[in-house]
Amino acid sequence: MTATADSVRVHPGFELGADVTLEDFVILGKPFAAMAQDDRGGLGAHSVIRSHTVIYAATRIGARFQCGHHVLIRERTRIGADCSVGTGSVVEHHVRIGDGVRLHSNVFVPEFSTLHDGCWLGPNVVLTNAKYPRSPRVKDELVGPTIMPGAKIGANTTVLPGVTIGANALVGAGSVVVRDVPADAVVVGNPARIIKSITDLPYDLESLNANC
Repeated sequence: MTATADSVRVHPGFELGADVTLEDFVILGKPFAAMAQDDRGGLGAHSVIRSHTVIYAATRIGARFQCGHHVLIRERTRIGADCSVGTGSVVEHHVRIGDGVRLHSNVFVPEFSTLHDGCWLGPNVVLTNAKYPRSPRVKDELVGPTIMPGAKIGANTTVLPGVTIGANALVGAGSVVVRDVPADAVVVGNPARIIKSITDLPYDLESLNANC
């Protein structure tokens, strides 16, 4: 582990892989109210955690993870290998994130969301999980969106609770996604509507994925 200052705090039960870099004012394994004695978390090898980031206990993150500054990742979240989370982003508890996922700056991912391998969320994307936020049963009815492999969501998009964005779909910037998006669809607007297929774009899918 490489730490740049004594301000770094790693709580007991949070394991660090080899060659991990921790910048100033980082907290790893932060305890939470419902924490069990056997709750353990960890960070994979060759990861870089930038300053003022907090990762809660019982969260496990794969190798070669990178985050920007001021990132918050809550408890009992699972993140695969080769992922990145941009500055100012928040990932709530009980989130599942696959391999090779990229969250840009100021992204919000609420509890019970699922992000599959290789998906990409642009700056200021907000996923939501409460269909009726003032309902007395709101905490029992939370359901996050599902972002399927290779899907890409443009900047300033909002995705409503329980919505599935299909594999390799492309959501245009500033969209509000209120219903499921089929695989390979391109959607834009508020509410988001299908305008074409990714096969109609002026580049192939392999090129699109290579540049994300």
